Amino acid sequence: MSSENSNGSLETSFQNTVATIQFGHPASNSFPRELLDRLTAEINLLSRNEAVSVIILQSEGSKVFCSGASFDELLAVQNEEQGTEFFSGFAHLLNAMRNCTKLIIGRVQGKAVGGGVGIIAACDYVLATPESAVKLSELAIGIGPFVIEPAVSRKIGKMAMTQMTLAAHEWKSANWALQNGLYSALHNADLLDAEVENFAQKLSSYNPEALLEMKKIIWEGTEQWESILIERAKITGKLVLSDFTKKALIEFKK
Repeated sequence: MSSENSNGSLETSFQNTVATIQFGHPASNSFPRELLDRLTAEINLLSRNEAVSVIILQSEGSKVFCSGASFDELLAVQNEEQGTEFFSGFAHLLNAMRNCTKLIIGRVQGKAVGGGVGIIAACDYVLATPESAVKLSELAIGIGPFVIEPAVSRKIGKMAMTQMTLAAHEWKSANWALQNGLYSALHNADLLDAEVENFAQKLSSYNPEALLEMKKIIWEGTEQWESILIERAKITGKLVLSDFTKKALIEFKK
């Protein structure tokens, strides 16, 4: 299954009981709202597919995994309702990943910023390359990583999340991400695909009922995310209207 238009591409392929979702966008694999919605719908669909036991989530290209929200759409936000609607897209995606009945393996081949870090944090197991640095740059543009914070803090802890957030200008290395639990393992780029495939196939050979119960245990204590993430989207949707943010976004696009 595949879909591609001006808002990016999304393709799902199958090998045995492993489904691989690949997303892409010309602007450094960023996410306009429509692409967020398509990815969310695809994860929900695979969650109900009894022929699938494991999902691999990956992106196009070799240098950037995901650069977060679409700057063009952020600049187009005219009121709080539109802002909340846009950022709720990330809320819905993270909740879909959390509620998915399948374990999700993240394949991270390059840098990730903002919402891209949140997506990585919502994966159950992540294999990355040594080039896969991460950054939470939201404060630098006048907002904050409010929607993705629960996912990031759950993975790396509140203190490490704080370090990333306050040092909004600073890249954290892949080794830092590995040491703090965002990544599960690092592999050179030429070995990454084979390592991801081997791990996914091995995982898919286990009892699917045991995998489902393990998924439930992994995400225990996150039941309130359904409402919390939407409330966070409202905060961000309001802040994105500020003159500070509008000016910062224009500067970032230059």
